[in-house]
Amino acid sequence: MKNINILLFCILLFSSSCEDKLDVSSPSSFNSDYIFSNTTDAKKALLGVYSLFGHDAYTSRMSCVWMQNTDVEAMQPAANPDGSRRDVWSLQGGLLTGFKDIYSAWQNNYLAIDRANQCIEGIKSSSIADDPDMKMLLGEAYCLRAYRYFLLCNFWGDVPYFTEAAKAGMQLDVPKTDKNIIYSGCIQDLVNCEADMYFADEFADGIERMNREFALGLIARLALFRAGYGMTKEGIMKRADDYLDVMGNDSLAVTYTDMNGTVKTARTYKEYYQLASDYCQKLMALKDRELNPDFETVFKNQSTFQKPVNDDVLYEVAFLASNGGDVGWCIGTTVNSSSKGSTTIQVNLTPTYYFSFDDKDKRRDVTVSKIYYESDNDQFVSAITGLATGKWNRLDLPIDPGSSSSKGTGINWPLMRYSDVLLMLAEAENELNDGPNALAKEALARVRRRAFDAEYHPSKVDDYIANLNSKEEFFEAIVDERAWEFGGECLRKFDLVRWNIYGKKIVETKRALDNMGKAAWNLDVSNPEVTQYINYADRLYFQKKNGEVIFLNTKYDPDEVPEKIVDVTELEEPGNEDAYAQQNWTINLYKVDEDMGIFESADYTVRCWRGYTDDTGLSAVPYLLPIPSTIVGNSIYLNNEGYGHVFSAN
Repeated sequence: MKNINILLFCILLFSSSCEDKLDVSSPSSFNSDYIFSNTTDAKKALLGVYSLFGHDAYTSRMSCVWMQNTDVEAMQPAANPDGSRRDVWSLQGGLLTGFKDIYSAWQNNYLAIDRANQCIEGIKSSSIADDPDMKMLLGEAYCLRAYRYFLLCNFWGDVPYFTEAAKAGMQLDVPKTDKNIIYSGCIQDLVNCEADMYFADEFADGIERMNREFALGLIARLALFRAGYGMTKEGIMKRADDYLDVMGNDSLAVTYTDMNGTVKTARTYKEYYQLASDYCQKLMALKDRELNPDFETVFKNQSTFQKPVNDDVLYEVAFLASNGGDVGWCIGTTVNSSSKGSTTIQVNLTPTYYFSFDDKDKRRDVTVSKIYYESDNDQFVSAITGLATGKWNRLDLPIDPGSSSSKGTGINWPLMRYSDVLLMLAEAENELNDGPNALAKEALARVRRRAFDAEYHPSKVDDYIANLNSKEEFFEAIVDERAWEFGGECLRKFDLVRWNIYGKKIVETKRALDNMGKAAWNLDVSNPEVTQYINYADRLYFQKKNGEVIFLNTKYDPDEVPEKIVDVTELEEPGNEDAYAQQNWTINLYKVDEDMGIFESADYTVRCWRGYTDDTGLSAVPYLLPIPSTIVGNSIYLNNEGYGHVFSAN
């Protein structure tokens, strides 16, 4: 919940009149010298950049709804492309050149970047530029700009790159800049300014504004993306080293000083892994903290408007209570009707993700909600293809937004947690040492220790990590751990891209869904890939007490099927105290009609990743969005040629 007032000043300062070509907003004629002559007005100007997080283009679309479909987050689209956000889910975004939501998101990012550029220029030219508060504001402006370019590069690939504010007569129609140059430039900016920023516990707004710990973590995140893979114009996934002159082009380099005072320059992908490791370690040296011992509390804090510093969350996008944010509306536990409003869930989690958790992992039942609310105190069991994100629940709101409320819950959206820093460090050290060293193993262990009760640490943490001996094994463990730790936080899509395993994970997920369904129907059970799921629950059995669902089984078939099974609507009627209702579970993951001779994948499996047709999983996934047709039509440089775009539904 945002405790910073976004004033009318921001609107006056940053008008939204349109320029040609890229159509970014022009700078205001308001006197910049006056605005940045004092920290009070300079902060108000910066809040104009933050305020754009409150637009629908970010609050639902870019933050979470478009961050599907992966092996973790996935929402079933319509039977055929329908020209909506659902075509992004099915990896058919190339069809959406005229989709207004994509245009709005493009504009939202570039308007935020231009506002950040105005702040950067105003602060740097200010007569009080050396004031500590002004230096903090400058660092925030660079962070905001870097994060917006992060979104642009991941959603659109190579994009126009502006480091100056728009001015009268300035050429705004410019060619694309390679994403790796943009990453490098943003990292260098943050390297140059992070030391002048405040930690969250050093200023009043804490984790609701971008702070030094977030800046250090963002440097590491951007470094891993600079080291990783991305879509090239040829539609092929490559690292910068594979096709750019990383040794000869200084725009691809970042120079920094590590904690030992050694000056380093990162150019190659390995050197960017080193940069990521160095900045993770720098944050740990300067501001280490224990992970909150209760995983559920991390997210309950957000739903109840608690904002602890020196805790898990480094920075979260701040929204006004009952007047901003879609967390608890389009993402979170499903609430069909309640005294605190309802949801329209547009982010779900895959069945295979639910089953991937260790049975003792406490994160599973926090992250994956198998139930939904028909009213405040009346729970029902979700369909297996409708598993929602349990981390946020509008029923936890400490305010009463009313039964007709929907969007605008005021629940903040986490952009980075400390466990992310630990896992980025583990990943980087594994890459740098061709296998896990002690530092990498301990970083992974710190995340896993919270996931399991202490009695399971010897087996689930110590032995588990001790058995990860090779670089490949440890990398796979990091891939898994990031899934279990961040499910529903919508980091997965971009991670799969930079690792270049998106296609592989799609194929694995579809195959597992089919095999779980076959096992439920006792089909092909001699196949070991099917047999491994033979004990998975084909149906769930449950009771209800005072409206609360009580499961007999959640993952496996019960030892005995209940004798008395009634319709769920009859569960709490007199005489049914010992009765159970049932919900189809893995049996719904395969379509079988013996009379019709139908034995095939469920609609869910067919539709979710429809735009990716390579059964080997080796080719690039068409994950990029097209540049809006309005933008392309007004440009002599920009087009959607290449980049893996598919403009036909067939």
